[in-house]
Amino acid sequence: MTLLTLRARGARRRRVITSVVAALSLATLSFAVVPAAAAHKKDDLPEPRRCANGANQTYKKLLECVTVEGVRDHQAGLQAAADANVDDVYPGTRAAGTSGYDNSVAYVSETLEDAGYHVTLNEFEFTFTFPATLDQLTPVAASYPTGAYTGSGSADVTGSVIAVDLALAPPRASSSGCEATDFAGLDFSGAADIALIQRGTCSFAVKAVNAEAAGAEAVVIFNQGNDPTREALIVGTLGGADVVAIPVVGASFAQGEALAAAGSTARVVVQPNEVRTNVNVLAELPGYNDDNVVMLGAHLDSVSAGPGIQDDGSGSAAILEVAEQMANVHPENPVRFAFWGAEELGLIGSTAYVAGLTDEERAKIALYLNFDMIGSPNYIQTVYDADQSTFVAPVAIPDGSAAIEDLFESFYTSRDEPYDDSEFNGRSDYQAFIDAGIPAGGLFTGAEGVKTEAQAAIWGGTVGAQYDPCYHLACDDFDNINLHALEINSDQVAFAVLTYAFSTETVNGVPGRKVPGARFHLPAPAGEQGTFATAGGGDEHDHDGEPE
Repeated sequence: MTLLTLRARGARRRRVITSVVAALSLATLSFAVVPAAAAHKKDDLPEPRRCANGANQTYKKLLECVTVEGVRDHQAGLQAAADANVDDVYPGTRAAGTSGYDNSVAYVSETLEDAGYHVTLNEFEFTFTFPATLDQLTPVAASYPTGAYTGSGSADVTGSVIAVDLALAPPRASSSGCEATDFAGLDFSGAADIALIQRGTCSFAVKAVNAEAAGAEAVVIFNQGNDPTREALIVGTLGGADVVAIPVVGASFAQGEALAAAGSTARVVVQPNEVRTNVNVLAELPGYNDDNVVMLGAHLDSVSAGPGIQDDGSGSAAILEVAEQMANVHPENPVRFAFWGAEELGLIGSTAYVAGLTDEERAKIALYLNFDMIGSPNYIQTVYDADQSTFVAPVAIPDGSAAIEDLFESFYTSRDEPYDDSEFNGRSDYQAFIDAGIPAGGLFTGAEGVKTEAQAAIWGGTVGAQYDPCYHLACDDFDNINLHALEINSDQVAFAVLTYAFSTETVNGVPGRKVPGARFHLPAPAGEQGTFATAGGGDEHDHDGEPE
């Protein structure tokens, strides 16, 4: 057992996790809820107790009770969960398959149970990848940070590095490894040869498959280097399990340049993967119309490089805070809160969850709201562009999704907060829901994209820096946050969830009833700021390794 004592900076309370999920039992898809304790409405109670004991089912009350301090308290809990992970192969993280993730499950589960919810742990299996090795032996000796691509094979390979159609000089318009002809004339007849391939144009899978067909015994795919967002270490996915039998690892652009030197030799080690069991954490607030469920979610896992307190501890903490404050609400529609596992490995938990539902269960989900990164330090405010007013979506958008976008935009407008569009591209946990025809929407404050002058003039921040400079890095910790973005977007979560808890008529035509005491007038959306000129919302947040 692990004891985690949380001392959140500026927190309104301290929570002690007294146990960690050591063995995760098979969970079912039943969503019963333990009735919350009866409210005790006394005006002389301190505000936190009034919030905990009250129904909080008016906009005014819920938005008062959902506080950025409460969200930060939960982020501190997730940081403690990562800090307690000292023995795993990925210490200090909350990556799927580590004790840091188990600690996170325990924290979220105990918080929900304390609020009166019955928690369901929804099991699924995934492929756990161990740390990989990339050492350059000649003409220089160096050990490089790396990782194995999801779908990679395993082996310990020492041999010659063979560059494949690289574009190292600007503008570095790379299509390295995208065609079988890229390997023509290259000598892969040695006992052990390592193909060095540059990111760009086609999927990682195409590059790896072509290299294996050419006779390479290992592959290094390094970042493209064509702009500042493509300089760092890149480790992606080949889009499935066991895509190739040879090891495939990642490298930064600078490391790729070094490995491309004449006479370069290297060692690549990828250990065999291991199938492990993970869980999604689910809890439901009961409503009167069991056939019209409102769902919202955020991913609970981090990457293996760091604790992930912004990505996606921001979304997870905000949803947890809203769940706590809504525990005594009696809505028209059930509200199902979801904390997804293994999102960073390819949206595995949410995909498994939706696939595991019956047709009848899927049909009961009215809509899904996704909150993945909502407090980026160098933030912009964006809403998934369901009406395609800025970006033509590369995915099918279910009817009703544009109404969700309108709600978020109107709330920003009511707070005089400027906003822009983010491409509706399926690159987060809403993908499985839209694939099932379920309307979806969400918020995003930016990942590895770079802030422009126009955006800094609107939202402030640093021109030329990433929206989240610690995206997928060890420094994504408790201090990696913008409090204003976190506060306004936590309010967004609360407002949208309470709205749809009482009526989803604007989304799917199912009538409900007004939010109690509703005197909140939403203005029409003010309109996007129009700061993006290219697809992708100026950002990637890529978990699928698809063409870029």
